[in-house]
Amino acid sequence: GFMPTALGVLLIVLGIAIAGTAVVGSSDVEDEDNNLLPAHPQWFAWLCILAGPFLFILVGSVGGMAPATFACVFVSALGDRESTWKSSLILASVITIFGVLLFHYVLHIPMPVIGGRL
Repeated sequence: GFMPTALGVLLIVLGIAIAGTAVVGSSDVEDEDNNLLPAHPQWFAWLCILAGPFLFILVGSVGGMAPATFACVFVSALGDRESTWKSSLILASVITIFGVLLFHYVLHIPMPVIGGRL
């Protein structure tokens, strides 16, 4: 029970530190409209990054850990302006292999690698 609690506290402190630097950093540069959104929001990037976890849940319940990880990383990587289909494919393949090895074979997470249950 100690490790998840310590990790949670560490992530909360890290999140507060990141939010604090964002607030302090943005006070130096005055926005003309003082909007929360940037002048030219990248809606496709936001959609891709937010769709990643949802795809993991949907594909994971039907296809298992490997297809879910691949779908999540591939779609999220497409949100980067500088990424290409090829670089996203390579990144998703490497992360899928590493994730399956780590979570299924080393940590023994009870999620099927291929094929799931709906």
